[in-house]
Amino acid sequence: MRDGAQWHGWSQQMALIRILGIDPGSQVTGFGIIDLHGGRTAPIEWGSIRTEGDHSARLRDIFIGLGRVVREFKPTEIAIERVFMNRNADSALKLGQARAAAICATFDADLPVYEYSARHIKKAVAGRGAAEKAQVQRMVQMILGVHDDLQADAADALAAAICHAHQRGTQALLRAAAGAR
Repeated sequence: MRDGAQWHGWSQQMALIRILGIDPGSQVTGFGIIDLHGGRTAPIEWGSIRTEGDHSARLRDIFIGLGRVVREFKPTEIAIERVFMNRNADSALKLGQARAAAICATFDADLPVYEYSARHIKKAVAGRGAAEKAQVQRMVQMILGVHDDLQADAADALAAAICHAHQRGTQALLRAAAGAR
């Protein structure tokens, strides 16, 4: 059994981490920002970037919009949903380009980017990799104590941030356990 002093020292070492979660989309890109401190998560901001025009204009809107979010809220880490391949190759390509525009918008801040599959994110938040969007929205609201209605894209982005926070916590516990041996 671990003694209290070791656990106290471990929790004191955990600095405030601000995570920007991104749910990429060529028409709507969701973003959500949470703070993680000592194993607790707190919602900071969320929303979506709605794009119009031809595809290159949409990519520019994503790049500029997320660049503003990064400059304003100064996240320390990025969590983004990984693109999945569906039946329509053109849609998958456009989604991949939107995702790339989102990632490139963070480059000036020189932040680490962590990628998670949609199934991994859903499982981390709702306990099931095949959870419906409405279930993910409700779970995000419960986990973060948000009473406002969340748009699906913003909820998915917050879910990506929560997933990363859980992953960080698990990795930290594993490192602490390995160090205690």
